[in-house]
Amino acid sequence: MYYGGMMGYYLDPTWILVIIGAVLSMVASAKVNSTFNKYSKVRSMSGMTGAEAAKRLLNSQGIYDVQVRSVSGQLTDHYDPRTKTVNLSDSVYGSTSVAAIGVAAHECGHVMQDSTGYIPLKLRAAIVPAANIGSKAALPLIILGVIIGGMGSPLVNIGLILFSLAVLFQLVTLPVEFNASSRAVTLLGQVGILGDQELGYTRKVLGAAALTYVAALAATVLQLLRLVILFGGRRNDD
Repeated sequence: MYYGGMMGYYLDPTWILVIIGAVLSMVASAKVNSTFNKYSKVRSMSGMTGAEAAKRLLNSQGIYDVQVRSVSGQLTDHYDPRTKTVNLSDSVYGSTSVAAIGVAAHECGHVMQDSTGYIPLKLRAAIVPAANIGSKAALPLIILGVIIGGMGSPLVNIGLILFSLAVLFQLVTLPVEFNASSRAVTLLGQVGILGDQELGYTRKVLGAAALTYVAALAATVLQLLRLVILFGGRRNDD
């Protein structure tokens, strides 16, 4: 083809790393959605809603200063330590399914981490500002560095370091999320909100959710690897 040479010049083989990361994220997202939808059709024997289960779990641990609120969206559940609120999505707050109770319990797991001073949670909170800045500023700094000083510009290295903070954030997130799920399943059994079989269903829901964090870490690492291949360790020709 006439443009073969041009394509050869512009073709960037490192894009395969971005594509792999995107595929992993999509597969993980599809898995968590399908698993949640499957077990959202299984009503818990206790008949408790996600919100009721969350309040019961928190009270069982002597936690009374955390409010349980409803937020819009699908699987937008989260715990906000700044406002001391467990925020449950529409599909969790009022649902009596084992999936909803599992997700609500997971967020309560974060509350328990906060109340006990769980170190990885504190570390993640400390990293958040730097990771947000790093993920946004890294690429502009790298591009600016290349324009001003070429591949050997200190700005390029600073950009790579900043992007590494995003990887660190994703890495620290893993123990935080896995621990919250472990606490959730254990407490649901201790308090008696779910039976043994229901706990098995909940483990599947939370296990699928955990895959999204693993996929996010893998995608971020692959992005960093691509940046390092393209810009790291390269110097201008004399």
